[in-house]
Amino acid sequence: MRRSVVKLGAAASLAALAGPACAHVGAGHADGLAAGLAHPLLGLDHLLAMTSVGVWSALAMPLRAWTAPAAFVAAMVGGAALAFVGVALPAVEGMIALSVLALGLMIVFGAGLPRIAGIGLAGLFALFHGHAHASEAAGATFAYVGGVTLATAALHLLGVSLGLKIASSSRLRTGIGMLVAGSGAALVFGG
Repeated sequence: MRRSVVKLGAAASLAALAGPACAHVGAGHADGLAAGLAHPLLGLDHLLAMTSVGVWSALAMPLRAWTAPAAFVAAMVGGAALAFVGVALPAVEGMIALSVLALGLMIVFGAGLPRIAGIGLAGLFALFHGHAHASEAAGATFAYVGGVTLATAALHLLGVSLGLKIASSSRLRTGIGMLVAGSGAALVFGG
């Protein structure tokens, strides 16, 4: 167990030291199911945000750990729909970066946060993630967003599993939450 914690800490530290990642460089560069499946796995902002939603949900609501991930996926699809019909959202990149910071802090301090507020924040952030994904889509847009949605759900499940495993260790919860929040701070203030 200790070796795993050291490896996780080393990997997360390297991720936090990486330069800011803007996964959304413009519209029209993603096409099809394979690109949609890959996107959340290749962007640090998405990987951390999607996994963190599952971790927080498992920590805050272990018997209903699916609640925040389900709300996130539904709101993400809603954000994609807004983009498809031409509704612009302000500061999409900034909100995506802020989501990583906030979700990390929710993992650290989330025990006192009302569950409905946490689910609401996850849903709010999901609107921006979904909007960005749909804005990137070119060609097979529904396949791309479908791929993003499936990969997002898989990352949520990974996060729920991790959250359930670390629930009894305040040190692991705090460490993981701070690493995510630190990465989010780098994305917010470094980009």
